Amino acid sequence: MYASVTLPVTVRTRVEKDGGAVFYIPEIIGHWNPYVERKVNWHMYEAIRKLSERQYEAQETDRFSEMIATYEIKTNERNIFSVTFTNYAYADGFAHGLTLMDSLTFNVETGKEYRLKDLFQPRVDYVSRLTELVKAQVEAREVPVFPETPVVVDKNQAFYIADQTLVLYYQLYEITPYYYGIPTFPIPAYQLENLLDEDGPLGRMLPT
Repeated sequence: MYASVTLPVTVRTRVEKDGGAVFYIPEIIGHWNPYVERKVNWHMYEAIRKLSERQYEAQETDRFSEMIATYEIKTNERNIFSVTFTNYAYADGFAHGLTLMDSLTFNVETGKEYRLKDLFQPRVDYVSRLTELVKAQVEAREVPVFPETPVVVDKNQAFYIADQTLVLYYQLYEITPYYYGIPTFPIPAYQLENLLDEDGPLGRMLPT
């Protein structure tokens, strides 16, 4: 049974600057449950902070001349809030900068953060089905994947929800060359309907 409070949450952007770094941080405000508001906002702030830390590890440097962290709300309805975060950083002397991506999906009534498995019914083989669908898109769209890298979907694959679509994605260099950008694979909910948990975040997006 769906909750009675299903209006979109209100989101504001807080800006933090640190030297050459600029961080655009989403915060939900005016929520009827202060605990949920604090929990969701803390998780989003942590995601942004950890992306920044990963940049230093990925590029093996201790200094960037430019860093910008942004976000994009993908879903904000039916108590489901799905948001992506990107962090671009450039260090002097490098051929180009690097963009990293992360995402979070919440139930904003309870504050629950969803993992990929939470979208599906218990004990269904969602990994095989998602891998099959991603491979089909790779072939149909002629995505230039590395020949030596198998294209598979992990049980904890990164994802976000946009409207009635599950979007899986990989990091730069993970399965494709840099020039291709971050590879994303949108999968309409109807292609997964027999596997979805109807009370899960993607199941809620299906027409009733």
